[in-house]
Amino acid sequence: MSERPSVVVLDYGSGNIHSAAKALEAAGARVSLSADRGRVRDADGLLVPGVGAFGAVMGALRAVRGDEMIDRRLAGGRPVLGICVGMQVLFERGDERGVVSEGLGQWPGTVSELDAPVLPHMGWNTVDAPADSRLFESLHDERFYFVHSYAARDWTLEITNPKIPAPAITWADHGGRFVAAVENGPLSATQFHPEKSGEAGLRLLGNWLSTL
Repeated sequence: MSERPSVVVLDYGSGNIHSAAKALEAAGARVSLSADRGRVRDADGLLVPGVGAFGAVMGALRAVRGDEMIDRRLAGGRPVLGICVGMQVLFERGDERGVVSEGLGQWPGTVSELDAPVLPHMGWNTVDAPADSRLFESLHDERFYFVHSYAARDWTLEITNPKIPAPAITWADHGGRFVAAVENGPLSATQFHPEKSGEAGLRLLGNWLSTL
C-alpha cells in the first residue's frame, strides 16, 4: 500500500475499541474512533467491534444509528469488517437462551448457543478457510483467539446470480462446526478477535487493509 488507508472503529459503547485501534495501526492503517456519520461514510474501511449480549449490542448500535451507517456503506460498496458480536449482529437474529433479538439482517440465519460441553469457547483454535480466501492469505495453518458462547452454526445465503461471487466462508469447531469468518463482497467478519491473535491477527488485518 502506497498510503496508509483510513479506518474508523465504530465507537458506540461496545467492544474493546482501543485494542482494535492499536492492532489496526500496527497493521498499517490510519485509525480514528468515531460514530460521526460523515467520518464513517468517508473512511476507506469501517470496523464494527462488539462484546456482550446480542440484544445489548444491537441497542447500542441503533442508539448512534450505526445500523443505518453500516447499511449505507455496504450499499455503496464500502468495506466493513465486523468482529465477534460485531459479526453476529450482521445476521438476521440472535437467540440467547430464548431471548430473540433482531439483527442487522445482512445475512440470513440465527446466532445461537454452541452445542459444546464447555462454554464459553475461550482460547486459541484453528480454522478451515477456503483456498481462495483473501483474509486468510498465507494464514491457513495459524490459530486465532476466540471468546464466545454463541455463533452462527449454519450458512444459508444462496447466490443465484452467476455474476456475483459466492461468499467465502471459514469454519471452526467447538462442540460442532460454526462460522468463524465470512468474506462477502465489501462485508467481512470474524468470530474470533484478530486484535488478540498475535502476529497472525495482525497479518489478517493487514490482508483486509490491502483490499481497501
